[in-house]
Amino acid sequence: MTGERRPAPAGATRHVVVMGVSGAGKTTVARGIAARTGLTFAEADEFHPPANVERMRAGVPLDDAARQPWLRELAAWMAARAAEGVSTVLACSALRRSYRDVLRQGPPQVEFVHLDGPAEVIRERLSQRAGHYMPASLLESQLATLEQPDPDESVLVLDVSLTPEELVEAAVGKLGLPLVADLTRPGHSGSASR
Repeated sequence: MTGERRPAPAGATRHVVVMGVSGAGKTTVARGIAARTGLTFAEADEFHPPANVERMRAGVPLDDAARQPWLRELAAWMAARAAEGVSTVLACSALRRSYRDVLRQGPPQVEFVHLDGPAEVIRERLSQRAGHYMPASLLESQLATLEQPDPDESVLVLDVSLTPEELVEAAVGKLGLPLVADLTRPGHSGSASR
């Protein structure tokens, strides 16, 4: 993990962004975290306006002008959930530091889990994925866009070569997220409310 992870204050909501290039397993891992912890899941791709989806479907990478409104909407979604007392987990590429900084403008604290690893592993996963609008041809542009987290960012980096179950287990354990079973125990003051 790069940077110092600051523990969430007691009673605060938790907001986790599972990040990485397309095909790294963000959605699978984020859904797994949600299932284990009760955090509310969202898929960032579903927040894209139709014009962005059409560009990506056509194999045209998004530029920053197309990404900014989308990132601001994601930050606003997390902030709204925080205001409701709801913890979240979001699957989002968040490839550049500037994109992560926009997401950090939403709720009081955002924790990132970066699924990172060999491009060959990700290429293989993309080749097996069906029904997604993001073509494998855009992987190279995503890898070129990716800015590895800086030391001052609170980012947990996990090896994409692990199984999805191992990635979920590592993320939940290393972030100290309470499990759903823990949330139902009497006297538990965990913050991952739904």
